[in-house]
Amino acid sequence: MTTAQPPQNAAPGFTPSPVEPLAHQLLATLAQHRMATTHQLHVLLRPDRTRQSVSQQLNTLRRDHLVDFAVLPQAYRSRVWYLTPKAARLTRDWPALRGRPPYPITSGSAASLKTPHTLTVLRTHLAFVTDARRRGDEHGHLDWTPEVFHMIGDGERIVADAVMHYTLTSGEHRRKLRAFIEVDRTTMSSERLAAKLIEYARLWSYEPPAMGRRRAASPGWLRWYPVFPRVLFVLTGANRPTLRNRISDLKAMAAQHPLVADFARDVRLGAAVLEDVEEHGATADVWVPLAGGERRPWSEL
Repeated sequence: MTTAQPPQNAAPGFTPSPVEPLAHQLLATLAQHRMATTHQLHVLLRPDRTRQSVSQQLNTLRRDHLVDFAVLPQAYRSRVWYLTPKAARLTRDWPALRGRPPYPITSGSAASLKTPHTLTVLRTHLAFVTDARRRGDEHGHLDWTPEVFHMIGDGERIVADAVMHYTLTSGEHRRKLRAFIEVDRTTMSSERLAAKLIEYARLWSYEPPAMGRRRAASPGWLRWYPVFPRVLFVLTGANRPTLRNRISDLKAMAAQHPLVADFARDVRLGAAVLEDVEEHGATADVWVPLAGGERRPWSEL
């Protein structure tokens, strides 16, 4: 397995602007990601400062009734922070968040129900953020949008765990990439996980009906994306043989289902183990191409 190396003359790692107040960035991040631990907020927003500086600002926001927290008993009593309804209303119309459903969390008990999956999705985001900083790429705290849904016909919709925006940089060359992210904690059957590929294939092929005298319909996803995003599955929560079997089932779906097979010839599809992404870097050779081939970086699927 090859660990990704930063390109020569890599630009300084992309971090949130210190010009924008930390309090504003904390509120925007919690509005975007629903909830986060103190450690995650520290890594995401102020990796070059002390964790205490982030904690102090969070406590100030709590005194102002803008954020609150629940305690994670299985994680050394770590705090997981979320917006109060007051802050959810305040941030709703911020330009960077316009169009995001509010989904406010109104209590610690409500937060605890969403915590395991939400924090694992954010943990995945942090793996990409850390790798981007090391390489000098652009991928920040608002370049990862959780819970994005699109209609796929017959009154049904697909909900992606996240949509990622990422800019690879090499000197003056910039390459903009997008990906749908599916985070699997091994809480559903392998068959149901593989069936997510059918939903993405339906989104890829779905053409909304033309209205009135409008011209012929085009793929619905063109409303949001210039090219169809990659689809990346990130797996965790089980032993290695189990995770390998789940990746094999994804590959089988990509090969055997007619619509998914067509989809796989047009769209880059990959799967990786979260712990490998964290250890070796998101741009290391840890991604299994679901259409076949050797492990490679997600950007080269």
